[in-house]
Amino acid sequence: MQIILALVVGAAIGAGIHFLVPDRYTRGVAFAPVLGAASASVAWAVMTWAGIGTDSVWLWLSMLIVPPVVTYPVTLVMARRRIEHDARERVELGIA
Repeated sequence: MQIILALVVGAAIGAGIHFLVPDRYTRGVAFAPVLGAASASVAWAVMTWAGIGTDSVWLWLSMLIVPPVVTYPVTLVMARRRIEHDARERVELGIA
């Protein structure tokens, strides 16, 4: 049940990252929050399966550290790739 905390915190971190990473128009508004929630919940699940209980600070830190470490670079790379792809498509279509 406490994994819901990881989902909510991960989604909030992802939403913040959505606004921090430039070129927001290149991705959907839900991409970064969903990625943040997924990474936080996976980190939480892996840590609990490894036997780390809710009384450990490492479990709580994992849900705060993993989402930005995963979400920021993925959204940054995704935005850059989308811009490059769009530029190639414009050239191929003769628009640019």
